[in-house]
Amino acid sequence: MQREYDVVVVGAGPAGMAGAISAYEQGLSVLLLDEQPAPGGQIWRAVERNAAGPLGRILGTDYQKGAELAEKLRSSRVDLLFGAKVWQVEDGFGVFMSVDGRTRSVKARAVLLATGAQERPNPFPGWTLPGVMSVGAAQILIKNAASIPDQPVWIAGTGPLPLLYMTQLLELGGSIAGYIDTAPCGNFRRALPHLASAMKTPKGLVKGLGWLTKLRRAGVPHFRGAHGLEALGDERLRAIRFRTAAGETIEAGTDILLAHEGVVPNVHFPMAMGCEHDWDDAQLCFVPRLDRWGESTREGVFIAGDGGGIAGADAAVELGRIAGLGVSRKLDVQSSTAAEGKASGSRRSLRRLLAIRPFLDALYRPRPEVFSPAPQTLVCRCECLTAATVREVAARGAADCNGVKVETRAGMGPCQGRQCGYTVASLVAQQHGLPMASVGYFRIRPPLKPVTLGELAAFRD
Repeated sequence: MQREYDVVVVGAGPAGMAGAISAYEQGLSVLLLDEQPAPGGQIWRAVERNAAGPLGRILGTDYQKGAELAEKLRSSRVDLLFGAKVWQVEDGFGVFMSVDGRTRSVKARAVLLATGAQERPNPFPGWTLPGVMSVGAAQILIKNAASIPDQPVWIAGTGPLPLLYMTQLLELGGSIAGYIDTAPCGNFRRALPHLASAMKTPKGLVKGLGWLTKLRRAGVPHFRGAHGLEALGDERLRAIRFRTAAGETIEAGTDILLAHEGVVPNVHFPMAMGCEHDWDDAQLCFVPRLDRWGESTREGVFIAGDGGGIAGADAAVELGRIAGLGVSRKLDVQSSTAAEGKASGSRRSLRRLLAIRPFLDALYRPRPEVFSPAPQTLVCRCECLTAATVREVAARGAADCNGVKVETRAGMGPCQGRQCGYTVASLVAQQHGLPMASVGYFRIRPPLKPVTLGELAAFRD
């Protein structure tokens, strides 16, 4: 591994792999970093190992296509460093990471962040009990080890991921006690005006209808418009309770509950680097402000994939390709005219792939409870703070996330606000009657991932 590169790409998911290949094909020296032991990111996790086998067939063609991109990456001369935990990018693009318990650094002329998405924070009473997991975590267990629950599982939430996971679980021989669909009943009506646009890419609609059909045929109980979700138990999960759209209260014993309320961009890296962000009211999240090449407001910092706004794996590949061309244009390796010509095919594909997003964003818009949890609900797990505490601090005058952070240490634990930032911001906004855009997010500071003194002491310059 050399010390200096034209571009360092952080994240080896769909956008990162495509961006690294694109930049390399323009003649740039490229280093691709990722925490995982192999390429694929979350969506294509362990794809090189699984794609050709029985598990790959169960995970589907959308998963299997990642193997082709990974093979192309391996055959290129992009430098690859896996197991690399990037925790800081300095001014001048000094990139610091921990590898095998030691800190290393490299320099770059530009940085491409392809850090993807994370599951939306979803606090509800009892969500921290052992036995409650996210759907994303459960799917990681499938991809890493073909591991599924050994008993019927309850799944609560909204979005495409729960539907996909449930069909995969059934294919692997698992069973589902019930699907607690938390999407508000009015979502479909709000999504209807976007249906004509969504029909430009009917594959996505057909796929979703296919998942629902499989669940119906399997006899999975489906509770639509559910709300008031609670996980019950002392030392661990023992039961769940929720209310149906008709107002009926249902309680059921269980040891496993999987929850999910959609995904949001992973914005910690660009926020820490001073990139400007805007509030996206359609996706209910902050997104970095980008130009048509994926360059942020911080010169030389490019962002591609779901980290720049939720668009899906296929769109992330096209965005990665465009960003790779954008970096080569920025570094004067090729002219704007040449880059535009090479990017035209990706831009056409991207317009088609994004046509369905307004429909999906409206259809799977989370229920209001996600942003306004009950008073005694734990909001910040790291510092054991409840929604009531955050509201009290906001009522005393804290008018943004950082005011709450100063008084309570919210967002200062190991997750650095990844699991509480949006909830804290929502509670402050509600208390003061402010829009989310003005409340903002936590001020993100390095290190962006936990790093030990031993790793710093073993720094290899």
